[in-house]
Amino acid sequence: MWVVNRRSSAFLLGLLLLALGACKDPVDQAAKKRIFSPEDPPQAIASASQKLPPAEVADSPELTRRVMGMGAAEATERLGPHTYRATVEWEWSSPGLDNVRLKETRELLAGRGGVSGDFHAKLSNSREQGFEVLRVQNRVFARATYGKDGSGKFRERKRDRGMAERLREEAYGAVKDFDGLFRGRLKLTADGTETVQDRTAWKYTVTLADELPSNDALPPRLAPKKGADETTLRRLAFFDARQPRTLQGTVFVDQDTSVVLRTKLDGRLVASTDGGTAELHLVLDATLSNIGQAPAIAAPAEFLPDEDKPQGIAAAMRRFGFERLPDGGLGTVAPTFGGADEPADDAD
Repeated sequence: MWVVNRRSSAFLLGLLLLALGACKDPVDQAAKKRIFSPEDPPQAIASASQKLPPAEVADSPELTRRVMGMGAAEATERLGPHTYRATVEWEWSSPGLDNVRLKETRELLAGRGGVSGDFHAKLSNSREQGFEVLRVQNRVFARATYGKDGSGKFRERKRDRGMAERLREEAYGAVKDFDGLFRGRLKLTADGTETVQDRTAWKYTVTLADELPSNDALPPRLAPKKGADETTLRRLAFFDARQPRTLQGTVFVDQDTSVVLRTKLDGRLVASTDGGTAELHLVLDATLSNIGQAPAIAAPAEFLPDEDKPQGIAAAMRRFGFERLPDGGLGTVAPTFGGADEPADDAD
């Protein structure tokens, strides 16, 4: 009898284990679904599939921010290849000081495909400073331009780490930056439709909106252990104290894609601190052209190769008596102080 009961117990235990194995753990099933599901599309492609009715842009502050802050990759996915050019004129004034003026130019040649397509982005200003980046068939080239001749060569960037994408977005983001400086207070009022670049576009008149509620949920700003330098403190003081005073302009939004085709904005900011009062006058003019026409973007004929380390580090090591040997190790050489290998002073 005991033997029979033992066999019955073993049989029942086996049935119980089978039943438990047949149960589907929701956590395991969710994990398997994530692992074996198709890969999500890139964010720019997913965003480009979202409908943004241009007729409703003026009625929704969230939709206004969404359209005005659209990035280069998403705009290219929506609109196709195009040419973008924006000029921003800055003028700082303060009682008792001379006005300071600067003109900035941002350009973008966008090829087909916003996520993986070719592009040529360029930022420059009236002080002969700027930066260029090229992406051609997934190869990245970049150069900084200094001096009036602009003779700096491109350098290939095999370890890009997103630099090209950031520069492309910065070149295209003049409208977004303008909106950010004015604390998101661009108010759009519909003013009919017009033809821009042979496309039907909604026209909006831009004025200064009421002040938005502050967001106290933001984390505190990080600061260096020894404190920020004087120039940084002045910039932060202006950024924190800035208050929009006037704003006017027009914006044209494509009817089919909700991409901003043309923008003209004129506004003034005022900042009052313990150091006095300063005013910033900004004028923005941005236009998209050559829509649907793929620009000719090619790799530079001459460029510098990518490097494992900056030349400045190697020069500093030679200065203190270290030299890389053919076998990859380090050897000692006579230190060179004040010689040709000494890094040049930035002030020179």
